[in-house]
Amino acid sequence: MYNYQKSAEAVLIQRAKRGDIKAFSELYSRIYVELYRFALYTLKHPQEAEDAVSDTVMAAYEKISGLKKEESFRSWIFTILSNHCKSQFQKRRQADELDEDYPAEESDYSVSQDVKRAFWNLDEEERLIVSFSVFGGYQSDEIGQMLKMNPTTVRSRKKRALEKMRVVLQGVEV
Repeated sequence: MYNYQKSAEAVLIQRAKRGDIKAFSELYSRIYVELYRFALYTLKHPQEAEDAVSDTVMAAYEKISGLKKEESFRSWIFTILSNHCKSQFQKRRQADELDEDYPAEESDYSVSQDVKRAFWNLDEEERLIVSFSVFGGYQSDEIGQMLKMNPTTVRSRKKRALEKMRVVLQGVEV
């Protein structure tokens, strides 16, 4: 059944690349929950997550004709989403720095910001692996397929990325 779903998705991607809006809508409906979950875990604000997913879908629709490999669709769209989330996070951080009235000692907010900073200190590949695994719930073999990596490589890079985050977070007083 998995191969059937994969081949059906590949057909939809090919049709979407030719400008078929119904095919793109079907792709969107298949991946929306995963995209939203990823954005919500990353941004922690439902409205910002919805905005990031909407921006991602618009950008993906505009650029899908340039997608070189159909099997890379999921990693491609998650990369777009990751970049949008990073942009949103940076805008929010700048706004927080300018807002002097915002309470600086809110523990939950502070911890959340520390985790996000540790996450964004990872390089792009590490962020994708951690995001797919932790936020998206994907297994190493699935991540490997999306990123064209050996599952063992995915596991070792995930472990290394989580260790980097742990080291950063240990240096932060919580």
